[in-house]
Amino acid sequence: MTVQAHIASLEKKHVALEEELQSVLASPSSDDRQIAELKRRKLRLKDELQRLKASTRH
Repeated sequence: MTVQAHIASLEKKHVALEEELQSVLASPSSDDRQIAELKRRKLRLKDELQRLKASTRH
């Protein structure tokens, strides 16, 4: 897998996590632990995306 393909894959996962997070937040019975976990996973993806994008700029 090329770096660009990996970045595209991570971006899709990031969008999917955002959609899942919004769905959970809209639910009246949202679970704080689930919300926190989704936010952590999303942040990890974002950090990896930034790292990969920075490494391709050099």
